[in-house]
Amino acid sequence: MNPFDIQVNGYFGGDFTNPEITAEELHTTCVALQEDGCNHILATVITDTVDALCHKLSHLVELREQDDLAKKIIAGFHIEGPFINPEVGYVGAHPVDCVKPANIEDSKRLLEATAGLTKLITLAPELDQDMATTRFLAEQGITVSAGHCNPSLDQLKAGIDAGLSMVTHVGNGCPVTMNRHDNIIQRALSLSDDLWCCFIPDGAHVDFFALKNYLQVAGIDRCIMVTDAIAAAKLGPGRYQLSGMDIEVDEHGVARKPGSPNLAGATITMPQIRENLSQKLGLNEQQIKQLIDTNPHQAIGI
Repeated sequence: MNPFDIQVNGYFGGDFTNPEITAEELHTTCVALQEDGCNHILATVITDTVDALCHKLSHLVELREQDDLAKKIIAGFHIEGPFINPEVGYVGAHPVDCVKPANIEDSKRLLEATAGLTKLITLAPELDQDMATTRFLAEQGITVSAGHCNPSLDQLKAGIDAGLSMVTHVGNGCPVTMNRHDNIIQRALSLSDDLWCCFIPDGAHVDFFALKNYLQVAGIDRCIMVTDAIAAAKLGPGRYQLSGMDIEVDEHGVARKPGSPNLAGATITMPQIRENLSQKLGLNEQQIKQLIDTNPHQAIGI
């Protein structure tokens, strides 16, 4: 099995969203990922100013280039924001003051910062006028995913026509209370023939009984499991940082902004994902391989 985690913000103390992450921290993080059987990842950065994101990404590219293990483990980058929905609930733990509509000019700057290593971008289709940015990114061979968003069914379909092919952490990046039928979860699942549906199977982001339902609707051949791990992964309860924000991890491993119900990344590891899929959902090894190996490689095209 060759697990590929397409959403990793950090791991074992190393924070990809930290503009000052050191070469030693990056290497230690990659060693820990390798030890946990995660052979490839997309290093993920979340919403910030475009200038700050470009700095973070170019810094990571430079450090990766100097480290053979990092080049092996980090297959590319996932840019989650800043082109997301700023409304409460949909924006999640992302800094709302840095959110902006999708546009090609800023997209070009972000792509240049990663020296061609951007593989996945999460955006809100409803804030991409005429789906121009989605179309531009898809034409560059980049996987475009809907996340932290609230597009209508027609907007999702228009996004698909422009090259949208994925939904980031289905069931998250949306309000706790929504219309019981007409909501982003139902819309995404209804289009799962055309969209890869990603999930965080830690029991906190999606209850396991609901995840089982989602898998039955979308089908294992259209779903992907991710950790959405932050620097706190493998370190236990305590206070940590995520893109300059204070994050508190409780005794159950659930990460939140202090005093807020908003989840802020996760601390689950790939071995724990495999265990949860086996024990909580009753999946066999072939099905697990599909969700953490075959499908993410196919979706990203590597």
